[in-house]
Order: sequence, then C-alpha cells, then structure tokens
Amino acid sequence: MEGAVVYTRSDLGHTIGHLLRPGQSMDHAAIVTTARRLALAAGQAILDIYNRDDFDVRVKADDSPVTEADEKADALIASGLRAAFPDIPVVTEEQAASHATTADVFFLVDPLDGTKEFVQRRGDFTVNIALVENGLPTRGVIYAPAKQRLFYTTAEGRSVEESPPHDPETPGELRILRVTDPDEAALLVVASKSHRDQATDDYIARYKVADLRSAGSSLKFCLVAAGEADLYPRLGRTMEWDTAAGHAILAGAGGRVVRFDDHRPLTYGKPGYGNPFFIAHAPGVTLVPT
Repeated sequence: MEGAVVYTRSDLGHTIGHLLRPGQSMDHAAIVTTARRLALAAGQAILDIYNRDDFDVRVKADDSPVTEADEKADALIASGLRAAFPDIPVVTEEQAASHATTADVFFLVDPLDGTKEFVQRRGDFTVNIALVENGLPTRGVIYAPAKQRLFYTTAEGRSVEESPPHDPETPGELRILRVTDPDEAALLVVASKSHRDQATDDYIARYKVADLRSAGSSLKFCLVAAGEADLYPRLGRTMEWDTAAGHAILAGAGGRVVRFDDHRPLTYGKPGYGNPFFIAHAPGVTLVPT
C-alpha cells in the first residue's frame, strides 16, 4: 500500500489474555490484539454463511433483521472477550440481558452491522468491537470481510488500515489514517445507504457539496477517518454498538463525532444505549446551526 507505515508486532502488542484487576492499568495492547483477532474470526464465520446459496432471515422485536451469521459472530466475539478480559463487561446487540449493564469501562459489540446489506448481498457489512472508557470509545476494530478492509486503533490510540491478506496472528502493512483538511467549497459527504431520508438530504443541502456517496454500516466512519469523506450526518435511530468502534477510529484519525442538536461530543453508556442524531466530521468542516 503506497505511503503506508509498517509497524512491528511489538508495536501492536501481542500479549493475549492479560486481565484487568483492581489497581491494574488498562492493557490496551492486549485488548487491541484480541479484538482484531476476534473480528477476523467473526468475519470468516460471517462469510461462510454469506457465500451459501441461501440462509434464513428472521425479524427481531424491533423489526430489524437477524441471521445465523449475526448469532454465530456474536457468540464467538462475546465468549472470546469474556475469556480474555473477565473483569470488563461486554454489551452486545444480540444479547438483550447485556443491555442492563452499567459500567465505566466496557466493551460494545455489533457482530454484524449492516444486516440489510448482508441479506441483500451488497457487501457493506462490518464486524464492530469497541472499548469504552468513562463515556468515550477509546479503541475500536471494524472489519468488512466482503470488502477485505480492516480498520482499527493501535494500542497507542492511532487509527490505521491494514492491508490484506489479514493473518489473525501477524498484522500486515499498516497505513496511518488522517482526516482531510476539507475544502468547504467542495465537501465530500457520505450518507447511509439503507436509512437515508429527506431530512438528511435537506441537511446536506445546507453545505457546498462536491460529491455525495452512499455507504452501509460503520464503513461511513472509516471513510471520514481515511480522508475519503469530510462529513457524515446521521439523522436517524442508532444504538451505541452501531457507532462506538467507528467513533473510536475516527477520533484516532483526528475526527469528531458530535450530537446533532447541540454539537457536543457524543457520549456512551447512556440508559438503554440509544444514540441521538449525530454528525461525524473532519474538524475543518464548519457545522451549520441546527
């Protein structure tokens, strides 16, 4: 990958299974290594089902679709995180009992973000694992297995994209991610592929836009982090597990995620884990009043 910076194994930290105990500092190296490995394993399990001729789709109580791939990926990630870090709670979309969790430090997991894209075989689906500390996501992994794109924060909190092939034990070549210095007379905007509505279009129309593209799942955060977009507004319902990993990766690339209503930082650990409308953007974008 042109312009990439190559890290050694020691830069990412390959001590798997260190536990957080009272008085012990957070082992971000072990967390990043474990989350990366679990995301890759979950992605492979998802692809195994995605590549079948057919698979069952059910509807949950909130009218959202769920598949065997969601459940297999969820079981793999949740059990892996709990085994490696038993002192850190895991909140995951597919385990309703976990939604009553209250903690200052916890994992947020969406094992298959973009189930609609998965069902329609559009490829824009992702595995999402994030660590939240004191209300903010500090580390995150996003893996898009059908597109072979892997984004994450390093132990130090810098955001990178790893080139394929993605070996579970040995990271490949890494490119450091940086948000753009946007041209406000020609902004690059990304919006939801499955949830875009008139309110979103009306908001985008208040900016000078050179290019508007659609993308599914948490990949929209990654596009802003990678400098492929400047602005991503979301005027629709999301949950914290939908956004935490992308938020961490965008923040690690110098970007911001703020509430739509007052432009204050989006925080995590809210009752019910629901999000308000939000805007993800490069700092050089002047947000219009809402």
